[in-house]
Amino acid sequence: MAMGDAAGAERGSSLPISISGVGKSYGAFRALDDVSLDVASGEFLTLLGPSGSGKTTLLMVLAGFQRPDCGRIRFGDDDVTLAPPHRRGVGMVFQNYALFPHMDVAGNLGYPLRLRGLGRSEIEARVRRALDMVQLAGLGGRQVDQLSGGQRQRVALARAIIFEPRILLMDEPLSALDKKLREEMQIEVRRLHRRLGMTTVYVTHDQREALTMSDRVAVIDKGRFRQVGGPREIYERPGSRFIAEFIGESSFLPVELRGGEAWAAGARLALAGAAPAMASPLLVLRPEKLRVLAPGEDGAGLNVLRGRVAELVYQGESTLFYVELPGGARIAARQAASASAPSLPGIGGEVALALAPADTILVPDGA
Repeated sequence: MAMGDAAGAERGSSLPISISGVGKSYGAFRALDDVSLDVASGEFLTLLGPSGSGKTTLLMVLAGFQRPDCGRIRFGDDDVTLAPPHRRGVGMVFQNYALFPHMDVAGNLGYPLRLRGLGRSEIEARVRRALDMVQLAGLGGRQVDQLSGGQRQRVALARAIIFEPRILLMDEPLSALDKKLREEMQIEVRRLHRRLGMTTVYVTHDQREALTMSDRVAVIDKGRFRQVGGPREIYERPGSRFIAEFIGESSFLPVELRGGEAWAAGARLALAGAAPAMASPLLVLRPEKLRVLAPGEDGAGLNVLRGRVAELVYQGESTLFYVELPGGARIAARQAASASAPSLPGIGGEVALALAPADTILVPDGA
């Protein structure tokens, strides 16, 4: 859905977004709790979080469909905190597409342009360009109910960008698609963003989608930002147990700090830097970061965990297996299918897992 131009905005320009101290409550429930964040002009930012985390509430505040109880929203130099949706100059793509069933594809795309008073020839030219952009050339006369789910999603996206908005907001737009089509559309949306350069705020609960598409990811939970950073930073350097659990697969081992050294499962850990000062630290173990040592390999310079295989799960391109350590802790590891990979022992067999110091990450227990 397209919403009208804000006063003084240049058509097609991207603008930074400033969110300052925004709060929103529904009775006793605090949906947004004093959140602040700056989004750079042309950036693709994803709001990622579980159901009820506040991500969609924040998007609706940005769009103008919800008014915050406190705080400020600025688009560039304009304070839009109290501006209605049609005065914000943003494009919006909804989870359910929100296409007009009584209009054909060209009618849906032309609607926001007719609202702006553009002439027929200009509308037709823009509709053709938009259809080319989303790879639906020649389908302008198709009825909405004759489109596949993926085609409807492309029409919804084309309608949101056809008037060249300054900012694009997207609320879980790919959630209704099957896995293969969803992954294809992730790349398509990213390609369009690189081509058009408009500031984009994207909401999802899908961690892989967030990592695939974003310049930065803002992880939100219980109305607060828990960590904001690039996809690689968020995944490889989680700042808390919540982040490590929510993004990717992780096992955890309690860590004891002794005189500046870290110990876990009875072994001293080699770290990439100094042991951080934190209460109740945990060692984060990503399954794909754990490497099976071949028989006779000593793992010099690596952190080595030894145990017995408790379970094996064949998953085609890889095998997920669980290892029980002395003391009863159980951790997960993953071995890619490769002719050069050491053979895994059967259930009950002994195995040694190596973890590089650079991948040895400690986080505080708790949120």
